[in-house]
Amino acid sequence: MTTTPNHHHHLTLIYPPKPSSFLKSLPLRPNSFTIKCTNNDNNNTNGGLKNLLSGIVDNRVDELLKKEENRVLLDGLDKAAQRVELAKLELAKIEQQEIENQRIKEYVNQLEIRAAEIEECQKEISEARALVEEAERSLEVEVDDKDSMMSETEREAMYKNKERFESVKAASISAIVGTLAALPISLAQVTDTSQLILPSAVTFISCALFGVTFRYAVRRDLDNFQLKTGTSAAFGFVKGLAILGEGPPLKLEVGSILSHAFSGAVYVSESLLIFLFAAVGLEFCIKLGILSPYPIETSVSTTKID
Repeated sequence: MTTTPNHHHHLTLIYPPKPSSFLKSLPLRPNSFTIKCTNNDNNNTNGGLKNLLSGIVDNRVDELLKKEENRVLLDGLDKAAQRVELAKLELAKIEQQEIENQRIKEYVNQLEIRAAEIEECQKEISEARALVEEAERSLEVEVDDKDSMMSETEREAMYKNKERFESVKAASISAIVGTLAALPISLAQVTDTSQLILPSAVTFISCALFGVTFRYAVRRDLDNFQLKTGTSAAFGFVKGLAILGEGPPLKLEVGSILSHAFSGAVYVSESLLIFLFAAVGLEFCIKLGILSPYPIETSVSTTKID
């Protein structure tokens, strides 16, 4: 292949008749072709040379790829590349698993540390509980010693003071609840608020006495319905009949007898309702622990009975 200049100063390539034989002889005879170019443009000459060489290389590569043995090699190369990629993926998975295992180990170590701390705290709590129990036992021993040092007279006086205090509480609770329950009845019977003073005072005192009597009568038998209602009914009848006695005298006439009977039934019913409310209030306070039933100490009462 030779190059000749033309009149327009361009590079002209003259190819040999057989390019394949030329390519085979290319490595053995590197100077088998000459290039002649004009001096007008070096850049155009270099570009043409590059195009020539790239075309030759492309043709040579195509011929190599068309050969069967080269295809087998290329397929093996592709498979090897795929195996390398798979190996990389497996390696990445293994590294990720190692990282996760390391994290799990760190978490397990933290759990072990926490478990040790919890165990230490439990030991401290057990020791503190033992100290508290020992202190309670020592306090009980001191109380028992004080009780043993007290004489029988002092014990009895202390017991009576406690019983008096509980009786005062029972009277206060019963008086407050009974007075509030009687207030609507009293308002319906009077025309002026100043007239409420005397009925409210009588109700307050009677309910206070009922509270003390109820505590001593029922004692610890709070499930005895007949005993509770009987005490309330007794006070209700007494108060209702007392109010009836303050009214006009009874005459031996049918109208007077019926009128007094009706009035007595009304007064007894109102009083019974008041004392029933007071009894319910006392029982509720006993169940809540606000008020102690009689007797306060069962052991003391038992010794007294014996």
